[in-house]
Amino acid sequence: MAEAHQAVAFQFTVTPEGVDFRLSREALKHIYLSGINSWKKRLIRIKNGILRGVYPGSPTSWLFVVMTTLGSSYCNVDISMGLVCFIQRWLPEGCGPYRSPETRTLLSMAIFSTGVWMTGILFFRQALKLLLSYHGWLFEMHGQISHFTRVWAMCVRLLSGQRPMLYSFQTSLPKLPVPSVSATIHRYLESVQHLLDDEEYYRMETLAKEFQEKTAPRLQKYLVLKSWWAANYLQPPTHPQVSDWWEEYVYLRGRTPLMVNSNYYVMDLVLVKNTDVQAARLGNIVHAMIMYRRKLDREEIKPVMALGIVPMCSYQMERMFNTTRIPGKDTDVLQHLTDSRHVAVYHKGRFFKLWLYEGSRLLKPRDLEMQFQRILDDPSPPQPGEERLAALTAGGRVEWAQVRQAFFSSGKNKAALDAIERAAFFVALDEESHRYDPEDEASLSLYGKALLHGSCYNRWFDKSFTLIAFKNGQLGLNTEHAWADAPIIGHLWEFVLGTDSFDLGYSETGHCLGTPNPALAPPQRLQWDIPEQCQAVIESSYQVAKALADDVELYCFQFLPFGKGLIKKCRTSPDAFVQIALQLAYFRDRGKFCLTYEASMTRMFREGRTETVRSCTCESTAFVQAMVQGRHLKANLQDLFRKAAEKHQNACRLAMTGAGIDRHLFCLYVVSKFLGVSSPFLAEVLSEPWRLSTSQTAQFQIRMFDPNKYPNHLGAGGGFGPVANDGYGVSYMIAGENTIFFHVSSKFSSSETNAQRFGNHIRQALLDIADLFQVPKADS
Repeated sequence: MAEAHQAVAFQFTVTPEGVDFRLSREALKHIYLSGINSWKKRLIRIKNGILRGVYPGSPTSWLFVVMTTLGSSYCNVDISMGLVCFIQRWLPEGCGPYRSPETRTLLSMAIFSTGVWMTGILFFRQALKLLLSYHGWLFEMHGQISHFTRVWAMCVRLLSGQRPMLYSFQTSLPKLPVPSVSATIHRYLESVQHLLDDEEYYRMETLAKEFQEKTAPRLQKYLVLKSWWAANYLQPPTHPQVSDWWEEYVYLRGRTPLMVNSNYYVMDLVLVKNTDVQAARLGNIVHAMIMYRRKLDREEIKPVMALGIVPMCSYQMERMFNTTRIPGKDTDVLQHLTDSRHVAVYHKGRFFKLWLYEGSRLLKPRDLEMQFQRILDDPSPPQPGEERLAALTAGGRVEWAQVRQAFFSSGKNKAALDAIERAAFFVALDEESHRYDPEDEASLSLYGKALLHGSCYNRWFDKSFTLIAFKNGQLGLNTEHAWADAPIIGHLWEFVLGTDSFDLGYSETGHCLGTPNPALAPPQRLQWDIPEQCQAVIESSYQVAKALADDVELYCFQFLPFGKGLIKKCRTSPDAFVQIALQLAYFRDRGKFCLTYEASMTRMFREGRTETVRSCTCESTAFVQAMVQGRHLKANLQDLFRKAAEKHQNACRLAMTGAGIDRHLFCLYVVSKFLGVSSPFLAEVLSEPWRLSTSQTAQFQIRMFDPNKYPNHLGAGGGFGPVANDGYGVSYMIAGENTIFFHVSSKFSSSETNAQRFGNHIRQALLDIADLFQVPKADS
């Protein structure tokens, strides 16, 4: 227990002789250095706040304006048009720094120059916001850029400044526009017409018309009014800790388990191996993650830019670290701390607290490896109720909230729980080994299942993310969804894997480089006092989670015949190609079409997150039916495919530019609930099941290495559970030029779905569409 006492700066005991104080010099030193480090971070934040606040201006540009004003004065040219003299007259006279006329003149010029400089900054920001509101470039054909767009791009580059910080563009991003009700309803009816028979469509059309004429105008007024003062019309008028209505009502108010239903997973590099040493891989990865966090805190990460010139909103990145979802009876809350100096670690049923710093110095990878190895070598058994404690985060949210309040609100249980919830992130050391073996297709699916839910009690599903390390050094992430979307965690993961592979490296024996410091205090074992009543709730949550995990069928596979390189020869976008193939595969699998969800980002707007692309269109169903009939000429099929692809690309563009369907209808529904207004149309729209939910995993957001030079340094993306009990969840990564990874999920309890069967249909659909264009395929 020596390490536990190190966490206490001083202790005292009352004796007959008086009070006996026992000081821990090491702990006091730790507190002192932590305070110094905290003040350094505050000063960095203040400096970054100033630099961000005046961007695209800079101290250099301010000095240039001041020198120009002074130079013109010496040349007897009054560029201020009398304003300097006006300011000078208003300066107080008398003793002090304003006594001499020269000082008063210089101060007046500095005030005038600062005013001109600030006015210029405001002008540039407003001009940039106006320019970023133009999205016509998205709707232009590839290689056919108009002269107007070329001029627009040049202006954006000129106004964007040099060396922007992560949040430099936040105030220049336009607001997400509120679509008109008529446009949204028109697009909605168009998206469901081919999925309904004539009678059903007439009924829905009647409901929509009634809503548009009677209920919608009032709801729309409130929404437009809120959009005038809110950064994003999805932002709620209350709950400042909640970023938007989507986050609150879709994620935080959900009472079902996070595991499978909400959390998603991300895979490691699957075609290369850096080391087999579990602790060594973690040493490099954790060190790289804290390096990333340091860059994040200092805003040294470059903003993601579409086309290299259009900035994406970065606000989701703020809560990547030091964030935990706290359960509540009615709604959860995201708890975010400004800093955390430790990680929580789980191994063989025990929880540990591992410090990331020695004083103010970040531990080196070799030191972190030693600390993780100490945990792996620790022979102590779990305490009563400790082994399956994390199952509480995998079960129902109400049960977890109740037991948290009853048994974890005081004493050693609260202290231990705080150590987990206040950690930078959670680390799970697994005893199993998983890795993708191209010769064993099932290996990728087993790997994905382990990341999605594990044993149901060896992941802390409430943390912003859990870093999972298998015994053979393979890694992965399990990520909570409320705080951000997949591209955000993907940004971190690319940085970490690139740093691990190309910057940190390993010795010939697979260990981290350098020499460890054996004098470091070992990780602190967390102490619990879990009564039998609480253990019963833990077991109940575990049974709920295990039933959910056992019901998930996951089929992951690598599609080898071709990738985006050859898809482009079909003169369409790779995403449209895959989405149409999914429609063909689903029809062959189920004999019908269904409402299809594809996630699209809206991060070109301030505080934008996602919008839905309804991928099952009238054009895609026409193509699929023609393909299945088998009586059409190849030229006709090609024409139908191109129409479907163009329709899909246009739907993606509309979603990205704020003209989607579902977020607008969702917000109208939320406003109707606030006002107590009943709408049968909105109730029916929002209750429609998404039996095919799809998402493309982003890659190469950070150009840390050349994918042509290192073609095997590819992750396999990630996946998620099915949204509907009788539906499929499909995630895919178009990984480079020559391969695609798919993650297909369904539920065993549904007699209508089968993930492997659907995966095989996806394979065949891709090949059949490629054959239409006679695309040559590589040997599989």
